[in-house]
Amino acid sequence: MDYYEDLEIGQSTSFGEYEVTAEEIVSFAQQYDPQPFHTDPEAATESMFGGLVASGWHTAAMTMRLLVDNYINESRALGAAGVDDLRWREPVEPGDVLSVETEIVDKETWDERRGLVHVAITTLNDADQPVVTMTTLVLWERTPSN
Repeated sequence: MDYYEDLEIGQSTSFGEYEVTAEEIVSFAQQYDPQPFHTDPEAATESMFGGLVASGWHTAAMTMRLLVDNYINESRALGAAGVDDLRWREPVEPGDVLSVETEIVDKETWDERRGLVHVAITTLNDADQPVVTMTTLVLWERTPSN
């Protein structure tokens, strides 16, 4: 597990496979974003999307799940200080399979125990179209000084 000092700007990774289901789209939206194009497959056909689509917040949550399962839990990441430039690029539909690409784009010292790592995140569907992009600001454990 790399410490902050071991991370390099330009370092990138790709991982994950998350299949999106209609049931999950509806369930998430009923609780957090109950717009008809997220909750009602029939009403969604009359929307600008032409069918059921995931909430952008759901897409961000699925991205987070992929990050935790494939990256964060095996790292020295301590939590996030924020997210910059969050953009929903394409709608996510039932049956889409999502994956994530990350790239370290900047680093800065936070304090003597932590560094702040700026990570560009791109979530892709199985047609390799970006569906969400953002830059996360992740606090990272620094090498302990003895």
